[in-house]
This record gives sequence, structure tokens and C-alpha cells, in this order.
Amino acid sequence: MDIKESLTRRKLLMQAGLLAAGGIVTQTGLGQELAGLDVASAGSMRAMLEGPLKAAAARTLHLDLRAHSEGADAVAQAIVNGNLHADVFIPVTAGPMLTVMHAGKAESAQPIARTELVLVYSPKSRFAPQLEAAASGKANWWEVLQEPGLRIGRGNPAADPGARAILFAMMLAAGKYGQPNLVEKVLGPALNPAQIVPGVQAALQSGKLDVSSSYKIGVGSLPYIALPKEINLSSQRVREEHPEVRLTIGEKTFYPEPLVFYAGLVRGAANPVGAAAFLKWLRGAEAQELFRQHQFEAVGDVAEIRA
Repeated sequence: MDIKESLTRRKLLMQAGLLAAGGIVTQTGLGQELAGLDVASAGSMRAMLEGPLKAAAARTLHLDLRAHSEGADAVAQAIVNGNLHADVFIPVTAGPMLTVMHAGKAESAQPIARTELVLVYSPKSRFAPQLEAAASGKANWWEVLQEPGLRIGRGNPAADPGARAILFAMMLAAGKYGQPNLVEKVLGPALNPAQIVPGVQAALQSGKLDVSSSYKIGVGSLPYIALPKEINLSSQRVREEHPEVRLTIGEKTFYPEPLVFYAGLVRGAANPVGAAAFLKWLRGAEAQELFRQHQFEAVGDVAEIRA
């Protein structure tokens, strides 16, 4: 379907009354027709948007979710540059959403779910016994990660909050355990070409990598090491509690942020009524139960963010 045809179809759906007052989509004589909703998101939300949330939104709101997902920083920049047109943006951490807000592309965003950082490891790794011991509390995980020959894979911290998270976690661990050179020993420089590799998940499954970091929601069938709350970026006050922790890449400085997913309406959305309905639904009982079923945690007292 080309752009002109898509826009014409959306207009007809609107005129037919599929988007009713209050933003809830209802069926009319068009039967099972769904109104499209373009949702840009962090890559870690892709599985939900293409699976449980998509199915439930179609059933409850009669919306067809169309996900556009990759690193949250890259998605935010694409929205700002006008290269990506979306109705809703769902990043992880507040930073990418604030990028969109400061560019005048959104006014506010509500927290909808949260997660924590863990260390995933390959069951095929020759270090699997040591990593399993660390997972069960019988060995110090930060010492196991310093084993000669252990292969760590991670993403590009200049473009993805998830790739920065392991660096921040290691900085926090350095302070907690009194290991001042821990980051350098385990990860090397922030942009370490030996560790920044594509296809980390597949490499772990095959045994080509030994360890990586992951959000808890994304571990799949891989075994993992849970990290203490002071380290796993679940604390809402992590930046205030650790003002000394920061990461500078090029001309930009980043600070640790809690792993909270925010959802906001993008200014100029093609389907603002459907977007408003979807945003309200994400905070409601049905969507929140789906998040719980897929290992997301409740947002608790996390506040809305505004431009």
C-alpha cells in the first residue's frame, strides 16, 4: 500500500466513525477494519509491540500497531530530523524522550513500565561453571568477568541507552566493591571495538560470546546473573545518589538513568485520537497485566516528564 492510499484509507476510517469520542476505536459497518497507529520505540519494546500489545490493542482498541524499533537514541534523532513519522514514541530511560521534547516534537510522557539490568551468559561458554557460581552467589561476578580469555559483547553506547547501561553498572560496582579500575579491567574504553559487536544475542546462543548485559525482560532462555539494586539501574534516584558517575563520548556527556519506559504523543501525529486512546490504555489494567506477564515491573511512583 503506497502513502497516498494509506492516508486515504485512514481518512475514510475516521469519517466512518471508527475513532469515537474519547479516542476509543469502535467497529462500524466496515467490520474488522483497524485504524493504523505508528509506534516508534526502543528495540527492547519491539517484542511487546509486535506480539502481546499488538494483539490486545487490535482486540480492545481496534488499532493496528506498526512498530518501528531500534536503539532509543537513534529513534529519537530520526523523529527530530523528520526521517521517522510516528504517532507515539516509547523509549527506555528519559533521555531519548527529552531529546524529542526539547526539539518541540512532544510535550509530555508517562511512565508505563520498568526493568533492571542483568548479566546474561552463554550455557556453551567454557566459563559457564564460574558464571553459574556467580549467579548462585557462590562467586563474585565482577571477579569472574576478569577471567583471562572471557569474551564480553555489548552494543554502541553512543547510540543506545542499553549499551550505556553496562558501563554505568560497572562504574557503580567499582564504587560498591572498592575496585577503582573495574571498568577498565572488564570493559576497556567506552568505544571498545573488541566488545562492540553486532548480533550479541545470537553470539551468546552459539557460544561465540561468553557474557553480555541485558534488560531482564530480554534474557529469553539464556541464564543470567542478577545484580544488586544499587547497581542494576532500577533505583529511581540513581543519578542523584551518584553524581560522580558520568560517561563522556565525543562532545556528549551521559548520566545513569533508571530503566523506565515512557510513552508520549508525537506532535503532528497522523492518528492523534488513536494515539491518545493507546496511551491511556497502556496505563490501564489490561496493558499493565500484559507487562507483568512478560517480566516488566510496575512503575511505582515514577513521575510524568514534561518538556
